Amino acid sequence: MRKTENEKAEGCEVSLDPNIFDPELFGEHAGIAVAYLKSYMNDVSVRGLNLIDPPSLIDAAKKLMTKESDTIAPFDEKRFRMILDLYIGTGIPVYSTGYMGRQFSGVVPLAGIFDLVSSISNQPASFYEAGQLPNVAEQIMSTELNRFIGFEDKQFTMVSTSGGSLANLTALLAARNDKLPGVWSNGMPAGVRDGIPAIAISEDAHYSITRAAGILGIGESRIIRLPVNRAGQIRAEKVQAILDEARAGGLNVFCLVASAGTTSMGAFDPIEELSGIAKKNDMWLHVDGAHGGGLLVSDKFRYRLKGIENADSLTWDAHKMLFVPAPCSLLFYKNKEKSYGAFKQEASYVFEDHADIYSEYEGAEKNFECTKRPSIMNLWLLWAMHGKALFAEKIGYLCRLCRDAYELLNEEPDFEIIHEPECNILCFRYKPQNMQEYIIPDFQIQIRNRIRSNGMFFISKVNIHGETALRAVFMNHEIKSAHFRLLLEQIRQAGQLIINEHTNIILNEQKHGSQVFLNNVCL
Repeated sequence: MRKTENEKAEGCEVSLDPNIFDPELFGEHAGIAVAYLKSYMNDVSVRGLNLIDPPSLIDAAKKLMTKESDTIAPFDEKRFRMILDLYIGTGIPVYSTGYMGRQFSGVVPLAGIFDLVSSISNQPASFYEAGQLPNVAEQIMSTELNRFIGFEDKQFTMVSTSGGSLANLTALLAARNDKLPGVWSNGMPAGVRDGIPAIAISEDAHYSITRAAGILGIGESRIIRLPVNRAGQIRAEKVQAILDEARAGGLNVFCLVASAGTTSMGAFDPIEELSGIAKKNDMWLHVDGAHGGGLLVSDKFRYRLKGIENADSLTWDAHKMLFVPAPCSLLFYKNKEKSYGAFKQEASYVFEDHADIYSEYEGAEKNFECTKRPSIMNLWLLWAMHGKALFAEKIGYLCRLCRDAYELLNEEPDFEIIHEPECNILCFRYKPQNMQEYIIPDFQIQIRNRIRSNGMFFISKVNIHGETALRAVFMNHEIKSAHFRLLLEQIRQAGQLIINEHTNIILNEQKHGSQVFLNNVCL
């Protein structure tokens, strides 16, 4: 007699260790991790990145892996603690006052705790029935944040994505499908009746825009790069002539991408002027505000994004200047209907044939992701608990701190300032009198590498106007001007050591060459 499916299931032997899913043990294990994180956050030492060569790290990680393969290995507290040590010890110390290297910060701790709640409850956020509160929270936060953008209340929409790169790609998809109807179904047109599709971007735009152009089939050769001034901003007065030339060359420039806080310098393009140009030329205006979008919540610094209400779409990374766990990116559209143009699929197992009171709160049709982490919950929680002042005050402090660093550099004759900062990113070079750049062309890179190896500070480097510069990003509100002064002293020491080492090499080469010359004469 054949067994029913229920009988088969009842006869199965489950070998899973019940302790693995035990709630009490979960609490104990979480306590161990929280204790580690508490100690990590309490470390007030000035420290940078502990960079380990990859083969050594691979070896260390492999040694921590169980050798058991036939049965489930039991929880090993010692191994767990060693894994925590390795993970935290090799990561960027985002809460350290020596960390000035990247655009993500130590998160507001409460958001980190709530991220654990989201991980355990595991509610994918694209569909209402799978994540009810995340979908509602996305609606709430879109309304809250739009107060600072200024889109028409009932016309705009927002969708969260896993990272600014995905948000930029999604926005460009919507732009392409809006300005080039039929491409989604039929592909890029073979003919050039309306011109070959192209986009215009700042020559200092984030690389994700270039990648998106390749993914969309536009191609890098059809990217019109707009010149920037010394401050890193698109030169609006040059744009129309460049667009006219592109059109005369057979290109159909359907989208203009502006930046609000470039990655390299934190520059803000003149959005208001560019929006006028975009409207005149019937182009979609997308603003990549992944970094600088956060300034919108600050009454003092919101003016940096003047004209943002005229954009068609806006990328805004909450995991940068809103200090929540990554990734949490927000993509705003001025026109809700056009947001649905990015993707056009039918899938009966998730999409509803007829909209109902639940589906209208879902972001799935506007979003590339099907299973999406409810990252919006971390932002909503902080907003619900503390309000916008938490973000505005920290952003204000970081921008003022960067300004103080800029003014401090103005008083240091052996440093060259690249730009006047617009937010919390500052680029500069160390150029002492006893240094000739052409002798050590990678001098700034060597300084960055030496600083990183010393382990006290972590800064980054960037190529600006064809030259390498040092780059400080102020993301930690615990950093004071005194820490930046200490960084400058470290840079001086590193730079002088490099100069001395290079000078000794040259002298030795000259001495060796002279000796060879004398030996040849004697022969």
